[in-house]
Amino acid sequence: MQKKVIFRGRLLPLALLAPQLAVTFVFFFWPAGQAIYQSLLREDAFGFSREFVGLENFREVLTDPSWVNAALNTLVFSACVAGLALGLALFLAVQADKSLRGATIYRSLLIWPYAVAPAVAAVLWLFLFQPQIGLIGRGLNALGIAWDYRLNGTHAMVLVIIAAAWKQLAYNFIFFLAGLQSIPASVLEAAAIDGARPARRFWTVVFPLLSPTTFFLLVVNLTYAFFETFGIIHALTNGGPAKATETLIYKVYVDGVENLNLGQSSAQSVILMILVIGLTAIQFRAVEKKVHY
Repeated sequence: MQKKVIFRGRLLPLALLAPQLAVTFVFFFWPAGQAIYQSLLREDAFGFSREFVGLENFREVLTDPSWVNAALNTLVFSACVAGLALGLALFLAVQADKSLRGATIYRSLLIWPYAVAPAVAAVLWLFLFQPQIGLIGRGLNALGIAWDYRLNGTHAMVLVIIAAAWKQLAYNFIFFLAGLQSIPASVLEAAAIDGARPARRFWTVVFPLLSPTTFFLLVVNLTYAFFETFGIIHALTNGGPAKATETLIYKVYVDGVENLNLGQSSAQSVILMILVIGLTAIQFRAVEKKVHY
């Protein structure tokens, strides 16, 4: 028996919604509105003079070669982070879902990285890949690979991708493991009786049933790569060397905070928001068609 809750007036539902609506307005709609308004202005760093320039900031941003370079870096970075984080998390979740001794400890250890702050995660990988003192960095140089993320842009991009993917790994692992545990055992047993081997059972039964979880995580991971990796990039490479790891979100910081170009920085944040909204819409129209609910 399910009991429906009926509110006799409108005051109580609105009061229950008010805290969430207030938080959404203060931390999302108000800053977004301010960014859109400021993107139409040209003002000095201290706010003493202000001039309405319309879409001039957007034109300058879109024709700036450094912004185009940051956009290309963002595409490569986001695709690699999402692919690596999702692939490894799915593999680890499949292993953790098996009947193993100490599986609870194994699952707990895999969840821990999610609690690590982005700057701390960056420092951990910095110590590992540091060319002179890092365990992995020294090992690569000993193997004849001239590893130095401070001078080589490709090395720097690889490092920030690994650090960002590792930070998101635990989040993906939790959802994949929950999705695997929700699959009925009878379905897998029926596939095994039909003669399907473990690999075939995974790709024809398990993975299609995980498609809603995979689709959700794909959207979340791409949004994470676009917006929430600033701390990792800032702590590891500062966007260098030679802007090789400067992504769109980091360029917003550089132009707005370091260069004090508030109009163009706001225009970049608006463009980034539009890109993410458009990318999410495309995913819902194209990718979701292959999702089996």
